[in-house]
Amino acid sequence: MSTGLAKGLSPLREVLDNGAIVLAQVNRASPVVAINATFACGGVHDPPGLPGVAYLVRRTIDRGTELYSAGEIAEMLDDRGVSLWISAARHSFSIACMCLSEDFEAILDLIAEIARAPVFPVEEIDRRRLQAITTLREAQDDPATVAVDLLHEELYGAGHPYGRPVKGTVGGLERTRRHHLVEYHARYLVPGALRLAVAGDVAPERAIDRAARAFGEWRGASVPDDPLASPLARLRRTVRLHHMPGKVQADIGYGFSAIRRRDPRYYAFWMMNNVLGQFGLGGRLADNIRERQGMAYYAYSTLEASVAEGPLVIRAGVDPANVDRAIEAIDGEVREFGAHGPSVGEVEDTRASLIGSIPRMLETNESIAEFLLQAELFGLGLDFDRRLPGLLQAVTIDEVGEAAASVLDPETATVVVAGPPAPRVSTA
Repeated sequence: MSTGLAKGLSPLREVLDNGAIVLAQVNRASPVVAINATFACGGVHDPPGLPGVAYLVRRTIDRGTELYSAGEIAEMLDDRGVSLWISAARHSFSIACMCLSEDFEAILDLIAEIARAPVFPVEEIDRRRLQAITTLREAQDDPATVAVDLLHEELYGAGHPYGRPVKGTVGGLERTRRHHLVEYHARYLVPGALRLAVAGDVAPERAIDRAARAFGEWRGASVPDDPLASPLARLRRTVRLHHMPGKVQADIGYGFSAIRRRDPRYYAFWMMNNVLGQFGLGGRLADNIRERQGMAYYAYSTLEASVAEGPLVIRAGVDPANVDRAIEAIDGEVREFGAHGPSVGEVEDTRASLIGSIPRMLETNESIAEFLLQAELFGLGLDFDRRLPGLLQAVTIDEVGEAAASVLDPETATVVVAGPPAPRVSTA
């Protein structure tokens, strides 16, 4: 963290009349500004039967607006040495960039124009659709990507938004037409869904004032309330094999549906996951499977707590001949941790590691903006960076053990293996 932020963040927050929220944090370390305009929508809002609409909106939203052609937008950005980062995740749609502080107002106005008034030219949609389909087909040839996508499908079901690939499907993209993009934009990219974070060499008051000029007159329908259903409880083990002949590596996805980010147990789950598959070079999983047994090219776990119950996912890449042994090793670590919890040393080491990592979350203007947006999305407060160490300090070893016991059971695990056929894979 820069010297000016050594005591923590002190952002200003303003709700505009149209419902848009502006978050501004000054950082004078260098003459640059991070701008991140994020909407509370994403792949979960794809229309029924059309997975990939949000992804295609992401690829076409900057290809012309009511005021500027795609070429004019590119020229305006090139003249200032700016690249836009446009992304669509499950619950967020973001237009972000870094720019010099002297260009802040011009770039913010351009982002507002792109967000508010895209025209979605048919020729650009057709071109970007073909590119997106090519990207998806390349991903379908990658065992690691296939394993994760199929794991989500098995955990949540194809009908649940978390059970679909974030970028959609080839069929969904092929069926998408311009009016679907226009309707998605009108319904979900609305001012009431906008959270704008500005971090860097600009006074917060100026950032908020300029944001009000750029976005304040924008009007749109209220944000639809589309609550997500919780996934069904898993009562038995599921194993799915997806053979991909010609590959030299098999990728394992092994997981459970876990918790929502707003769940008060989140911090215990975060520490539990760190012990299991993150601490050091990969926690217990990597220590066993990769370091001691030498079976895995990689082994780790992630906790994807989100708006709904996100998954705890264990991943490993192994030689096809070692698939069964690797799954047995994962089963062993999961069973042991779920039954007996962590050691005192593991809890204290992971607590120190996570608290020590907090300054690294705020090292750059981009990461500060993202931190503020995440805190806003989950209602964590403007002082979350200062409260976070205390929240981690308050977690007890019993709470970490209870988190492990609530999800870590090999008998209810969902397992996916993608890659060349293995000699055998245990299903029990």
